[in-house]
Amino acid sequence: MNYDHAYFEKDREHFAEKLNVGKEILYITREECENIGITRDDALNITKNTLISHGKKEYEMPAKIGIHPWTEVFFHAMPAYVPEQRALGCKWIECFPNNPKKYDLPQTTGLLILNDVLSGVPVAVMDCTWLTAMRTPAVTVLAAAALHPDAENFGMFGCGVQGMEHVRFVPKTLKHLKKIYVYDVVEAAADNLIKTVQPEIDVEIIKAASPQEIAEKCEVMSSATIILKEPLCAVKDEWISAGQTIVPCDMNTFFDLKTQYRADKYIVDSVDEHELFAQMGYFPADKGLPEVYCQTGEILAGLKEGRTSKDELIVCSNIGMSVCDVTMAKAIFDAAIEKGVGQKLKL
Repeated sequence: MNYDHAYFEKDREHFAEKLNVGKEILYITREECENIGITRDDALNITKNTLISHGKKEYEMPAKIGIHPWTEVFFHAMPAYVPEQRALGCKWIECFPNNPKKYDLPQTTGLLILNDVLSGVPVAVMDCTWLTAMRTPAVTVLAAAALHPDAENFGMFGCGVQGMEHVRFVPKTLKHLKKIYVYDVVEAAADNLIKTVQPEIDVEIIKAASPQEIAEKCEVMSSATIILKEPLCAVKDEWISAGQTIVPCDMNTFFDLKTQYRADKYIVDSVDEHELFAQMGYFPADKGLPEVYCQTGEILAGLKEGRTSKDELIVCSNIGMSVCDVTMAKAIFDAAIEKGVGQKLKL
């Protein structure tokens, strides 16, 4: 498709009726983002379309750049442009794992700036934690459905915000799901997930006694813990069997490194970003990044085959792409303009 100026004019005219573009921005709080009316089904549709655009290479997105003031923390600047969804902007996000205990603050906070495609001026600034919490599990469950649609058991490692959203999202795409097993090193977190989410979904949630129980019972597994240079290897390679699908959000932190190197297919959301992490030392220096079969978006776009045998072991690593952030942000912005939500601030 030819994304010329005319493609964006009508969209710009619409929000320019309610926002003095170039002189005002719309500030949208976290609470407003959460209550704007975008459902999880909406998030799935937005994310699926974004992944297809990524698979077709209809986007612009440099690999994450970041700073690391402390060993265990990071800040990432994540710009992206997705013309099909008229979305352009940059997310500035941080992860401070010690925040909850040390300062009674969230582990992750950040902002997203959305820009007008035609003039380049900023049109919105919004909290980015909610949209991140939506797009991350959306990618996981879309990949899981494309690679293992008949799965009956799903396992989730990590029961924080991301873990909860994964459990909420996964029944929407894995239609044959019968049981969801969850595990967290903090047992109370698993209990809280079950108490909170079980009334919302029809699939039974079970607290696993150990990582091994999940590895031995589940066809599909995901992990949303923390990204570390020194892997935890909490899920041992000997527990993993032929035919399983592993869809981690924390790269190679939680699973034994041996598993990703022996996988029949190693898939990533972004080759560029995984190569960057490899250069930063997040993969063994003597092995580097496993051989990449394709990118997640290529599977969703039908450009690459997913599972071709029931015995294939597949690892699909999705560490988060800003293309998914800016398209979610554009949907939030459009809804805010339509509903009169947010505070106008002078530039």
